[in-house]
Amino acid sequence: MKKVAVVTDSNAGIRQKEAKELGIFVLPMPFTIDDQTYYEDINLTHEEFFEKQLNGAEIFTSQPVVGNVKELWDQILKDYDEIVHIPMSSGLSGSCQTAMMLAQEYDNRVFVVDSQRISVTQKYDVIDAKRLADQGKSGQEICDILTENKLNASIYITVNTLDYLKKGGRITPAAALLGGMLKIKPILQIQGEKLDSFAKTRTMARGTKIMKEAIAKDIKERFDDDYHNVHICVAYTYDEAPALELKKELEELYPGENIICDPLSLSVSCHIGPHSLAIAICKKI
Repeated sequence: MKKVAVVTDSNAGIRQKEAKELGIFVLPMPFTIDDQTYYEDINLTHEEFFEKQLNGAEIFTSQPVVGNVKELWDQILKDYDEIVHIPMSSGLSGSCQTAMMLAQEYDNRVFVVDSQRISVTQKYDVIDAKRLADQGKSGQEICDILTENKLNASIYITVNTLDYLKKGGRITPAAALLGGMLKIKPILQIQGEKLDSFAKTRTMARGTKIMKEAIAKDIKERFDDDYHNVHICVAYTYDEAPALELKKELEELYPGENIICDPLSLSVSCHIGPHSLAIAICKKI
């Protein structure tokens, strides 16, 4: 039986301490903040990130340095036969294509999964991959299983302010100004490789209701009308208290399910800002 390592990037929302507990490896994502380079959970905590963001720092995301990826893989392959590498969605970053090109140099020892996921749904891919590796599945088998399941996931995010979407160029300044005057809070959907507008609301409470209705519709129409077939997650940026309250509400709606509550990854937070709230679902393997 081959010894298979599972690697992801910090877009999955798994911090270095948790990675060690899970027995997986996390490549820290780089951020440029006011012209200085930081690495998530290495020399940049979530608290420091939001402090800088709230104080108006210029923040940009970037791909992992190729040399850092190769260095990590080379080190892991001293102790493992194969690697399953699970980066963020190819539709949201070029890091997946870069990893796929690099993997060609490793003689079928590195399998890159284009999971088309990010943050909490990407995290479940990582957890599933580790479980499958522990069951004795090969790198190719794990890659095939995750690829088959990749589109069976959605994240709905209610964004508290339009400021960061404007800053990132995802909406025009005029639209942001009008939306701010009307107190519009967009609800975004990440499904597959796309980040799309899903709905609009004027209150976080109404946004939460719309997201709950959206996952109920997904469960009914996409997942055989059985919530036991999916993982349900709550995610947030900066504020944990509203997320924990939403978690309680979902536990009442879906009894018996282990609903996790995690921060959204910093790469998502960079574009939507603090005080956002999300619900995610993905099909169980």
